[in-house]
Amino acid sequence: MKRLLTFGAALIALALPAAGFADDLKLTIGYQTVVEPSKVPQAAGTYEAATGATIDWRKFDSGADVIAAIASGALDIGYVGSSPLAAAASRELPIETIYIVGLIGESEALVARDGSGVASVADLVGKKVAVPFVSTTHYSLLAALRHEGVDPAKVEILNLRPPEIAAAWERGDIDAAYIWDPALGQIRESGEVILDSAQVAEWGAPTFDAWIVRKDFAEAHPNAVRGFVKVTGDTYASFLANPAAWNAGSDQAREIARLTGAKVEDVPTLLKGYVFPPLADQASDAYLGGATVTAIAATSDFLKEQGRIEAALGDYSAYVSAEYVIDAAKVN
Repeated sequence: MKRLLTFGAALIALALPAAGFADDLKLTIGYQTVVEPSKVPQAAGTYEAATGATIDWRKFDSGADVIAAIASGALDIGYVGSSPLAAAASRELPIETIYIVGLIGESEALVARDGSGVASVADLVGKKVAVPFVSTTHYSLLAALRHEGVDPAKVEILNLRPPEIAAAWERGDIDAAYIWDPALGQIRESGEVILDSAQVAEWGAPTFDAWIVRKDFAEAHPNAVRGFVKVTGDTYASFLANPAAWNAGSDQAREIARLTGAKVEDVPTLLKGYVFPPLADQASDAYLGGATVTAIAATSDFLKEQGRIEAALGDYSAYVSAEYVIDAAKVN
């Protein structure tokens, strides 16, 4: 644990904003069981020091649940995928995207149960397929069906959260599921990966994960948001500089496994399932400076086409902000 605490202390020193904080600030953050680097400063208490806040960390099973909590005012900052983000923006919820965590690849996959007779997307016709609705995996599943010319109405698509998927799989209630870890690792033991989100991205439907913030909280506490973004960026920089150090025997891997439920020996491989853009690139045209707005719009158009949202907006720029990554990048 000593190495983890030293890592956290170093991040604290880097992340402290120049301006002061509000007294007795309370910050509620919704996280998911996705295997990614920010679990390390979460475990080390680094975010508390950098934001000057007492943080209530709340675990959620899906982005749709995070969005519901954001909408109710129960969360200030939340971790979501691009599909629930697009759905939330299309509902004109008061949110801003403040950090692109990573582009999703092998970390989300469609798995068919052994003996189900499913060996391709086309084989899903007449089968029971579980996926959390309005999640990135739901979007990827629908995109894969469209690409392969399969009518979604001919597939029995079930709305289940990750723990429910793992339980349904154990009971033999479903034939396939499109999901992320730790449920992905559990069902893969008695199934086979049919495709993953890297392949779906190549088919023209990329997905990503992001941190979002309620606009009213960001306007009232910009230094806290900047501190949060700085810690996140520095943590990803640490991972990108030396991924080998985040091996199965590392404190980083142990803490990630503890917070996500993933097997510690799987953590290094799962971290490779994302493309993590560094803080220096976050404000570029490839991310918050342009492409994120375009991606949210494209995702929203697809969700509308599939009947998952009522309408898409003409402009999504109000739901993306590069302000905090620009400010955080200036802090040494």
